[in-house]
Amino acid sequence: MPHVVLVLVEAVNDYLPLLEQAGFELIRAPTPASRAEAIAEHGGRIQAVLTRGPLGLRADEIDALPALQIICVIGAGYEQVDLQAASNRVITVTNGAGANAPTVADHAMALLLSLVRSIPQLDASVRRSEWNKPMLPTLEGKRMGILGLGAVGLAIARRAAQGFDMNISYHNRQPRPGTPYTYCASALELASTVDFLIVATPGGGDTRHLIDRSVIDALGPQGYLINIARASVVDTQALVEALANGRIAGAGLDVFDDEPQVPDALKVLSNVVLTPHVAGQSPQAAQDTVQLVLDNLEAFYAGRPVLTPVQLPAATRHTAL
Repeated sequence: MPHVVLVLVEAVNDYLPLLEQAGFELIRAPTPASRAEAIAEHGGRIQAVLTRGPLGLRADEIDALPALQIICVIGAGYEQVDLQAASNRVITVTNGAGANAPTVADHAMALLLSLVRSIPQLDASVRRSEWNKPMLPTLEGKRMGILGLGAVGLAIARRAAQGFDMNISYHNRQPRPGTPYTYCASALELASTVDFLIVATPGGGDTRHLIDRSVIDALGPQGYLINIARASVVDTQALVEALANGRIAGAGLDVFDDEPQVPDALKVLSNVVLTPHVAGQSPQAAQDTVQLVLDNLEAFYAGRPVLTPVQLPAATRHTAL
């Protein structure tokens, strides 16, 4: 009998046949309604779930899947997966760390270039038959700070250092031995020493509003912020106020608090570049992402260690009195 996988994502649809060709049975449920229906109808057969960070998998859904053995998250973040519930059931959780890192890094640099060189505004002015030629900053030799030096952060650092001769600093939960970049002990320290601050850290409670008013002010009126990670890492209200008041030069954002809703306060600003959470999307990234899911599933069902395990909290047991 094939293993049954509940698929809650749709961004990688073109490459899901990789799983089917390997013998997995897929139940596609990309909407809230189809998700609830699939769990109600097939809950007893579902052994694996394919999801992404913002979609997650709730504790009540895990409880409704008695045969569930593994949760595979595409992308690095897994903030809405109930890790405690998974741990209590001894369910393995994997993520897609590194699978789309080159694509995300490319998009981060594209946002930065577009923002600093005012590409959207200049394009619009030429289309209006204007010929404005403002003096704009160069990127060469500038100081870049990266919040989160994982696979994506490292890919961004390489592009900035090798392509633009930038000086790279970073803040991470702990220093990364063997990297040539400068470690900063906090986000505040990092922001105070750079021209460009790139957010590349996972979301979740541990990083919520790590970029707050004090960090934004430390970046300063000549500083630029790029977020290709999770909106929750940045205090959006504080960012909007800083952008509107000139306390920060500009921001490039690919992620938002209530997607697909984007605050009107951001839309009306001329010093922002906005994209609809597409940093990690490319044909190559989608294929690599699904291939990593397949590799993790095949390793798990063959009794081998999975390739990209997510560390789970200690299990909690409730003993009846």
